[in-house]
Amino acid sequence: MTAPRPAESRRSVTRADVARYAGVSSAVVSYVINNGPKPVAPATAARVRNAIDTLGYRPNLSARALKRGTTQMLGLVLHDSSNPFFASLALEITDEAARRGYVVLVINSRSDVEERRALDDLVGRQVDGVIVASTRPEAFGLMHHASSVPAVLIDSAAPVPGYPSLGPDTLIAARTVVDHLIEVHGHTSIGMLVGNDGADVDSREMGWQDALRAAGLPDGPIARVPFGREGGYAGGRRLLGARNRPTAVFASSDLLAVGLLKAIREHGLAVPDDIAVVSFDGTKESEYCTPPLTVVRQPIREMAIRAVTRVLADDVAAGGHEKFAMELVVRESCGCPQVKEVE
Repeated sequence: MTAPRPAESRRSVTRADVARYAGVSSAVVSYVINNGPKPVAPATAARVRNAIDTLGYRPNLSARALKRGTTQMLGLVLHDSSNPFFASLALEITDEAARRGYVVLVINSRSDVEERRALDDLVGRQVDGVIVASTRPEAFGLMHHASSVPAVLIDSAAPVPGYPSLGPDTLIAARTVVDHLIEVHGHTSIGMLVGNDGADVDSREMGWQDALRAAGLPDGPIARVPFGREGGYAGGRRLLGARNRPTAVFASSDLLAVGLLKAIREHGLAVPDDIAVVSFDGTKESEYCTPPLTVVRQPIREMAIRAVTRVLADDVAAGGHEKFAMELVVRESCGCPQVKEVE
């Protein structure tokens, strides 16, 4: 009995195969694929595209990158992709990069060691630039670690010496939302729930203090907790159990506010009748809480577009810090009547 012949290995379809099938030169195929540099007659271009679809041709991206000196890839390092803010930021960055012909490799990391390893990986893959989304105090070291490729720090509250960075004007935004509690609702005891990311003084905490002191009010109680729903819940229980329980609380992130809302419900209290809540970030999650949260909203899309623009700019190494204004979005959690938002 004759043994079956091994299946022939499938040869990759080449540009020359497409050219033969379409009855054109390889150069014409290249012009169609790359939209130039020379024009191709519509009927001829259609014939080439039909040949590409029929034969299943896929350009060799590695070879193209070697020839052009670019991989058309960017790296994005996120501190926590499970956080709705970072998830939204990643979506906007990948959309803007795709619009410019780039793909984005996204790496999630929660520690300084993991972030350094992620940057090593991205640099090793020869990405054309790196965007680091982190509020961690180690940001300077991370940027230095990525110095072999263009790098931009996004969601930064302060400059990183020698490196380009951008982020929200956190101090002014925090002061704005606390001013709302004081001036519109008359609160005189406003606590704060602040995520402890290792920074000495969070600029959101500074904005909270500025608003209180400008109004001649004492600092309210403060709870420093890990970022996240669990931290918000634990910090909320601490604030609610204090003898000087505040009548309003400013949470430094939406996730902290979500945990706080749970703690308030478990204490048998109502928002905003017994205690008002406002927060920082303005993710979709804040809109669908019960009640919907009054927030200062980060301009995620604008920051994402600017981050991609800067990391691809010829003068990216020039450094400099850009601040973005935030928007006060008034909803029910502060005590204001419900206002339907316009999409």
